[in-house]
Amino acid sequence: EKFDIVKKWGINTYKCTKQLLSERFGRGSRTVDLELETQIELLRETKRKYESVLQLARALTSHLYSLVQTQHALGDAFADLSQKSPELQEEFGYNAETQKLLCKNGETLLGAVNFFVSSINTLVNKTMEDTLMTVKQYETARLEYDAYRTDLEELSMGPRDAGAVSRLDAAQSQFQSHKDKYEKLRADVAIKLKFLEENKIKVMHKQLLLFHNAISAYFAGNQQQLEQTLKQFNIKLKTPGTEKPSWLEEQ
Repeated sequence: EKFDIVKKWGINTYKCTKQLLSERFGRGSRTVDLELETQIELLRETKRKYESVLQLARALTSHLYSLVQTQHALGDAFADLSQKSPELQEEFGYNAETQKLLCKNGETLLGAVNFFVSSINTLVNKTMEDTLMTVKQYETARLEYDAYRTDLEELSMGPRDAGAVSRLDAAQSQFQSHKDKYEKLRADVAIKLKFLEENKIKVMHKQLLLFHNAISAYFAGNQQQLEQTLKQFNIKLKTPGTEKPSWLEEQ
């Protein structure tokens, strides 16, 4: 039984390798679904661009975390000097309060940006990747389908003695099996691409609105709007002083 499995695998590998080389050197024909392959290429390009956005958003998170930590330390230093410098108590005092407020707003912004990062990461590395795994299965099935189609066509043009007829029947059966597999996976990819596009639009509409509102409120110094943005998207913050890079708890 193991020998038969290895034998079938070897024959399949040989046929697929032969077909692949034939396509690359322009000698063999290749089944092309132009509309589907255009959508697949668009998905791969979109994934590359979203990965770039994800990398930049993670860098922003890291920089914001460092800024908040610096503001926190600076606020503590000003507060300490306010107690020990009577002649500058008021000046150190309001600078300490300002840094504490900026630190609080920074922590709130971190929560929003981390939520954005988490959502984009899920979209790119889970949702899109899942669809691309099905695409890879489809591309393998397409290669196998063409390999067995080519094999069947070559046998069909040969002599029709008893042995050839038997080989032709076997080739026809194998071809039909690979054709069914190819057509099923082609349909699966088309459905997944459709649902992925709908999901991407839904997710990105929400996340881009969150990112815009949070960034705008932060740099406008609008603490109330910043906090309202987190409430709007059901984002809760953990108690400060836990682990880098944020105190985000997603709902």
